[in-house]
Amino acid sequence: MTVLVLVLASALSLRGSGAQHHAHLSDDLVAHQARHTASRARVFVHGSTAEVDALAARHHLVVVRRLDNAAVLSANSSELTELAADPAVDHLSEDAPVHVSMSVTNRATAADQVQAGTSGLPTIAGVTGQGVVVAVIDSGISPHAALKNEIVANVSLVTGDPVVTDTFGHGTHVAGIIAGSGGAALNVTSLYNGGIAPGARLVNVRVLGADGTGLTSDVVAGIDWAVAKRTLYNIRVINLSLGHRVTERAATDPLCEAVERAAQAGLVVVVSAGNDGKTPDGRPILGGITSPGNSPSALTVGSLNTWGTVGHADDTLATYSSRGPTRFDHAVKPDVAAPGNKMVSLEADGSSLPVTYPFLHQAGTGNNKYMQLSGTSMAAPTVSGATALLLQAAPGLSPAQVKLAIQSGATYMAAAGLIGAGTGSVNFMISRQIVANGFTSPLPTGLVDGQKTIPSGASFWDAGTLADRLYDKDGYRFLSASKMLAVWANPSLLWFGDLNLAGLKNPLSFIDSCPLIWGQVSTYTDRNVINWGDRLYDPLGQQIIWGSDQTTLDNQIIWGSSVLASPDAR
Repeated sequence: MTVLVLVLASALSLRGSGAQHHAHLSDDLVAHQARHTASRARVFVHGSTAEVDALAARHHLVVVRRLDNAAVLSANSSELTELAADPAVDHLSEDAPVHVSMSVTNRATAADQVQAGTSGLPTIAGVTGQGVVVAVIDSGISPHAALKNEIVANVSLVTGDPVVTDTFGHGTHVAGIIAGSGGAALNVTSLYNGGIAPGARLVNVRVLGADGTGLTSDVVAGIDWAVAKRTLYNIRVINLSLGHRVTERAATDPLCEAVERAAQAGLVVVVSAGNDGKTPDGRPILGGITSPGNSPSALTVGSLNTWGTVGHADDTLATYSSRGPTRFDHAVKPDVAAPGNKMVSLEADGSSLPVTYPFLHQAGTGNNKYMQLSGTSMAAPTVSGATALLLQAAPGLSPAQVKLAIQSGATYMAAAGLIGAGTGSVNFMISRQIVANGFTSPLPTGLVDGQKTIPSGASFWDAGTLADRLYDKDGYRFLSASKMLAVWANPSLLWFGDLNLAGLKNPLSFIDSCPLIWGQVSTYTDRNVINWGDRLYDPLGQQIIWGSDQTTLDNQIIWGSSVLASPDAR
């Protein structure tokens, strides 16, 4: 059954009863109306209980679920058309199905250095994420030897399914990347030595079923639950390794609205970018970022292929990793990129992923198994774990300060460009030094596997203007030493919609805007070819596809997020 979302004006505020009023419809809802189907759909509505009840009564609809300031109605195609004509309705959008899109990783991201700390001057204390709780909103978390005493709360918000364990296998794998203990694997496998933040604790918020899919309204309920319980459990971070195809602007997308509420409540929301980076025949896809990765308030993470090495010299953007710009808003995303290819983490015993694809299993038995998955779903928890490290070190950090530290500490990847890897490949030790010593000039450099890493010193919050402003040479904002101190104390002073660059001669400012934004794509396109349209072509007429329905199980992409059979080779 098609799943739809109805979003009303704030508090169902009534408009004037214009004769030709028609609410804005998302692409999916337009298609649903065109089918003239009599099948009933789930319809997500905003508003108080009284307002929702009045709307339902007016259209003779049944309320099938209630949420905080929202509800789910059941409606067929013709009833949806009537709803669109209701003066109280502002827009309609899809309650789309959402899908689930280490040892080298700890060293490649310098997380091991953050855990160990430094003894030189200035001394930087080692941190493990202790005292910080991450909400894993996913397919559940099953008991595992590496997660002993890690889970502080469990809840299922899957409609009609109270089970909290992971029958799919995705959430347990994600949890292990964030906070698993490496001790359980000592005599089992050398491929897993613990999560990024082994001292952190987890809250298990199950919103996806046994097939790895769920309802947007369930995910929204999960995010709102985490916000409501943030003080009780000290939840500081939300990990969302899931998403659905973007069907409307971020400002009206229910998932993005929920992310915005969480960010406003002080939570860092880390989201996978999606795995719509290429077509099955290998052609690049632009605009494949999935929702809620298109939210300006989300810390959106693309996936790197480390090629099995610790050093960064051979790192590339994983071919499946979704690139920007975001659909409809044309915003630059992702924000950063982190390792996500061929990640070995925890396997939920008996879950459907390893049962269906036994080659995923790497080692272990019973509740101490380990399996390999690839995708931006694995890159996001890498950053969630790092966020827990930073928040233990400085509990007063705001979400904006966390993003500023992680983006500025990343190393820009010229081949990927801003739309492929954001400000670049993460280096958590540089981010940790920024947190410890302040946002000062010059920024510290890093050392990974004996190789020097240079921080980008770049950060951005974009709702769709950044690329155009960079083309016009008006989108660069240079931060002097004094301004760097000021924006660290108050990140709201940063320029929204511009590329903020630490230092008056930041190297990124010397890169032409086209390759800066597009990376290698610019080698076979130019500004006259790359447009903010639905179809992009190279000079030979070969189509570069705008991200759309690349969300099928085809031995390359599982539910549009986790690459299973064909991850990038090492």
